[in-house]
Formats: sequence, C-alpha cells, structure tokens
Amino acid sequence: MITLEQMHRAGDRGWLVDMEPHVIPAWIAATRRSEWSALLQDLVPAAASILFIAHRSHDMPALEKHIQALLNDPSLTETTEQQHGRTTTIPVVYDGEDLSDVANALGISAQDVAAQHAAAVHTVGFFGFAPGFAYIDGCPDRLALPRRTSPRPKVAAGAIAIAGTQTVVYPGGTPGGWHIIGHTDVVLWNTEWDNPSRLTVGDRIVFERVNR
Repeated sequence: MITLEQMHRAGDRGWLVDMEPHVIPAWIAATRRSEWSALLQDLVPAAASILFIAHRSHDMPALEKHIQALLNDPSLTETTEQQHGRTTTIPVVYDGEDLSDVANALGISAQDVAAQHAAAVHTVGFFGFAPGFAYIDGCPDRLALPRRTSPRPKVAAGAIAIAGTQTVVYPGGTPGGWHIIGHTDVVLWNTEWDNPSRLTVGDRIVFERVNR
C-alpha cells in the first residue's frame, strides 16, 4: 500500500510519489485517462517513483487532491501483477558485437543468448539518461551481466543491448556501456514525429528473432 508519507513536494510545481516498480504502469495509465491530466505539464516515471509536474504552481493543491485519490484506489495501490499497455514487436537480428563475449561470460552459446532473450517477457519500465532511452525490464536473470568496464563513446540507433535484467534499444548518438547483442531496423525514436517515442511506460515488448 502506498501511503501519504511517500508523497513529497518537488519544487513549486512538482509532486514526487515513491512506489513499487510493478504498480507504476497502472498509475501512468490511470493518470493519462483522467480529466485532471490537463493540469499536468509532464509526467515522469522513474525506477521506483513518478514525478507529477503541474503547468502552474497554483494548480498544486488540486493536483495533490487528485494524486491522493489515486493513493486510496486499491486497484492501483494493491496491484500484484504487472499491468501492460500496448504490445510492440521489435524484430531483432542477434548479431551484436558483444554477443560472443556475453555468451562466453555466461558459459552458454550465442544461440542460447538470443533464444533466451527473445523468449522472455519484456516491459518498458521507465525512461531516462537521454531522450528516447527506454529502460526495458525482463531480461532473464540467466543473462544478467554488469555493464561493460569500458563504455563506447557513441552507439548507433537500433542497437539492442543488455545489462543486469534490462534491455535498451539505443535511440542513437549516445554513449553506451551496455552489451550489444543485436540490432533492429525499426525506428522507435524520431524528434520529427508529433509523439517522438513509439514506446511508453507499461508497454509489453516482444523481441522477435529474425535473420539478416
């Protein structure tokens, strides 16, 4: 159960609510469906919190009231199963430059790495680090590795990489210390689109293994 003690003032226009990661997608969906979402300039989910940013400081009392109503909604605060939004299929060629090193570190074959990654259930957890950088939960524990000791200064768009129990599809142009195991030709981030990201928090991601 989320309590009022987990709700913190963040500047003159923000409320930060701490919560378990598994309830964040349900909160995001409920907020976006609500009429009072018009009060929000932005909604920023993180690994274990959501930041609600109001357009104007004098909207903060009303925003607090609506957030507290969500706190008292048992369908959101007592959720025990992951709630998913849309399903997005991302075709992946498992040919990444780190694939062999990952397989060797894990003591399995490159084919096994690809098969286990593609078979897992993946969900967009939150965005961070850089625009379009989605942290996707669900990489199997069997494939968990720490990040590379030597990050690359720049990673191309579409690179599929893993670290810990997460996957990222690089938006392009950022440094990167994750292990690149494949690539996709699907564009997920484009600043020229009305909504630059094809992904949103809570989306279920299917990594579909394809050949060249």
